Amino acid sequence: MNGFLLPAFIYLAAAVIAVPLAKRFGLGSVLGYLIAGVIIGPISGLVGSETEALQHFAEFGVVMMLFLVGLELEPRALWEMRNRLPGLGGLQVLLTTVLVAAAVIALGQPWELALAIGLVLSLSSTAIVLQTFNEKGLMKSEGGQASFSVLLFQDMAVIPMLALLPLLALPELSELVVVQESGQLVAPGDDHHDAAGEQAMAGLPGWQVALLNLGAIALVVIGICVVLANSEYRHELGSDIEPFKGLLLGLFFITVGAGIDFGTLFGAFLPIVGLTLALIAIKVLVLTVLAFAYGVGRGIDSRDRWLFMLAVAQAGEFGFVLISFCLSNDVIPQAIADILLLVVALSMLLTPVLVILLEKVIVPRLSTAEVRADEEITEQGTAIIAGHGRFGQVINRILASNGFKTVVLDTEADLIEDLRRFDIEVFYGDASRPDLLASAGLAEARLLVVAIDDRELAVKLIAHARRERPDLHIVARAFDRRHVYDLYKSGTSDIVRETFDSAVRARRYSLQALGMHPFDAENATRDYV
Repeated sequence: MNGFLLPAFIYLAAAVIAVPLAKRFGLGSVLGYLIAGVIIGPISGLVGSETEALQHFAEFGVVMMLFLVGLELEPRALWEMRNRLPGLGGLQVLLTTVLVAAAVIALGQPWELALAIGLVLSLSSTAIVLQTFNEKGLMKSEGGQASFSVLLFQDMAVIPMLALLPLLALPELSELVVVQESGQLVAPGDDHHDAAGEQAMAGLPGWQVALLNLGAIALVVIGICVVLANSEYRHELGSDIEPFKGLLLGLFFITVGAGIDFGTLFGAFLPIVGLTLALIAIKVLVLTVLAFAYGVGRGIDSRDRWLFMLAVAQAGEFGFVLISFCLSNDVIPQAIADILLLVVALSMLLTPVLVILLEKVIVPRLSTAEVRADEEITEQGTAIIAGHGRFGQVINRILASNGFKTVVLDTEADLIEDLRRFDIEVFYGDASRPDLLASAGLAEARLLVVAIDDRELAVKLIAHARRERPDLHIVARAFDRRHVYDLYKSGTSDIVRETFDSAVRARRYSLQALGMHPFDAENATRDYV
């Protein structure tokens, strides 16, 4: 028991000390965990041989995180991502694999090995990226959603990769397998090949191993996710799993830092660091092309575009799994696997640094349209209008033309500048911020019109306004029926469905055009609604 308690105490103490300090200095908890692992592992030697075994246990934190993500992926959500999921995600995996494989072939390696390395390094770290996004509130941004599409596809791509990799086994590696006196198949220098499952599949051809892996994983994933994704118990499951996920995920990050082999790293420091930076550069190049192709962000100076380009430019935690899998299937030799493990770990270590670089260096240099601070609101009116797009501007013009004073809030700086050329008073600011809403006159306003494009932010804004002003009349634009329900529950007084209501109006015109009396057409329309 003492042999377990002391390392456990060291890991927990390192996390308790390092993570608050890292967050205090704006580094984020992920980088704090990674730094803590480096300090207690390679630097001080407080932990050592148990790190690899503990990492396999801590990987359940990654599994739990993916499970929680899966609980939120209803068929409707997947359908909304139908274009970006195979587009952004699929092309990212394909292009990264091709470029990395081409580079490995250029270094004189066989194509089978090059393809395997390309597949392994095409994946990114879902654990680090999502944890960082959630901490910094970036998950709902356009860059965050585009990154999530890539990560989700990558996680699903692991299944066919597990099926494909055994087909890339190198004959010369298989010939190195020796038979011990016990008759057990073990590779030289490897004492981990004694699992019963590996012995059972050792004599099978690669295509049979591939089918077995694919069938087993697909059965588990499909059998569980399809049942639970729409289950009424999914929220309870999520709340029960969340604490364990957080603990194990933090432990996983620590083991990544603690598992860095500084001996191998310093033995070939420049080549390994060079390979890590080359991998990040390749991924940034691929993501840049995809960002422009799929319109992520509105320009080269878009924060969302830079976030997408930098956030998923690392290798991922599944890289550890796939490298181990490749070793056991004679796809990658041990010497190259040791280097790949360092490249994966170092690239993951650099990810929070890249996000900090984005926030502290790149964003301040972007155009004023992206980084403009919320303006001080100096006027108050009878009505507050959140969002001055196609929907909000019509309401604003009608209210203003009838003598009502309005305070308009929007976050599109270019739009605001254009409106001010026509003497339309609009303030730059996020209407969901309670302090900004208060400055706009929430306490005295008679009407709040919510016409922003972010459906979840609209619900949040209305819920806050209703808590502050139970008597306030709130009019909101809804995107669909589900959004109507969300807006109603948040306290909206009147809800207008932008496409449905216009379609009903077109229905009345159509009935009249076909000869129906306008009174009857109006009644038919009311009956339908």
